[in-house]
Amino acid sequence: MRRACSLFAVSTLVLGWSLGTTDAKPAYGPGVTDREIKLGANAPYSGPASVYASFPRMMLAYFAMLNEKGGINGRQINLLTRDDAYSPPKTVEVTRSLVENDNVAAIMAPFGTPTNAAIQKYLNASGVPQLLVQSGGTRWNDPKQYPWTTPYSPTYVNESRIIARYLLQNKADAKIGVLLQADDIGKDFLAGLKDGLGAKSDSMIVKEASYQATEPTIDSQIVNLKASGADTVLIAAQNKFASMAIRKIHELGWKPLIFLGSTANSISGVLVPAGLEASMGVLTTTSYKTPNDPTWASDKGMVDYLAFVAKYLPGQDPNDVIAVTGYTTAQLGAIILERCGDRLTRENILKQATNLKGIALPMLLPGITIQTTPEDYAAITERQFARFDGKTWVLFGNVLGAGPAKD
Repeated sequence: MRRACSLFAVSTLVLGWSLGTTDAKPAYGPGVTDREIKLGANAPYSGPASVYASFPRMMLAYFAMLNEKGGINGRQINLLTRDDAYSPPKTVEVTRSLVENDNVAAIMAPFGTPTNAAIQKYLNASGVPQLLVQSGGTRWNDPKQYPWTTPYSPTYVNESRIIARYLLQNKADAKIGVLLQADDIGKDFLAGLKDGLGAKSDSMIVKEASYQATEPTIDSQIVNLKASGADTVLIAAQNKFASMAIRKIHELGWKPLIFLGSTANSISGVLVPAGLEASMGVLTTTSYKTPNDPTWASDKGMVDYLAFVAKYLPGQDPNDVIAVTGYTTAQLGAIILERCGDRLTRENILKQATNLKGIALPMLLPGITIQTTPEDYAAITERQFARFDGKTWVLFGNVLGAGPAKD
């Protein structure tokens, strides 16, 4: 686990420390004035990933709250989100418009794996920060080839390595079936699982079943996984498909051990639609506190988060992990911008994003901090296992990285 010499805590409602750069000479890049910082992002307001629309809405609400309190270093944050319907060609269209017509300073927290892949080369060729990418693909942490792209999410590869290690320690004779989205999401989950299982990979993985994000159903894939004799299933899918998978497994009377990827561990977005009975006992890994877990009832970060949602995004389910992720990402984005001080060039925004040390955000689990360097852009690398008990995710074990277990 990466530890920091000093930990910083960001208040939910007020950013409580000075984050300015040491160079006091003002310098503005595109999208910045004395009164405004203009940012942009693609967002899945429609299309097959529209269940994730709570993410950009939370980002907008958080920046609206900061603007109400005076903004960041006296500047209002103007986040322009554009619906791309989770369609890569549309993502290219809206991103080019944000950069070339709206003249944004940076693309902040753009959503999706195939969508971000479609704009990565363009943004890097244009020298536009592609900050805090909302995808766990390994390709976002490649400072040499893509220096303007920085990740936020823990990688799917590391996540499935942790799952592999759990199986080797607790169910070494597992027969694993993998449901995977046919893009970098599924490929990375599968690669990490195989890497984590090592020499036992070929014997333990008995079936791989892929699907396209445009398919109406995945019933046949689940039937094929059951027929393979698998007694363990890794669901490397997005919300809608993960929910359908859990429901179909239950309908078949099949009782495998289910691991749910972090792409789809939303209680309201996945487990409730799948059925609470069908979801009982499902395992996942997470980096976040779960709002309806009584463990955090008196936690200040949780109290502040719940108050924020009630005031600034009424009607939003606070237990939605997508919303929690949006809230936490917005906090980190605000820290990066505040640290820029009056040097709000694209170059300095990237510099601040890749030099973060020991940032402890209120909704991250204790022991998990943000760490980035110019050589390693990975922001979050640790996770903890959780089991669904019919109401909430119940944490167990220690916070883990992708390296050898310490417990």
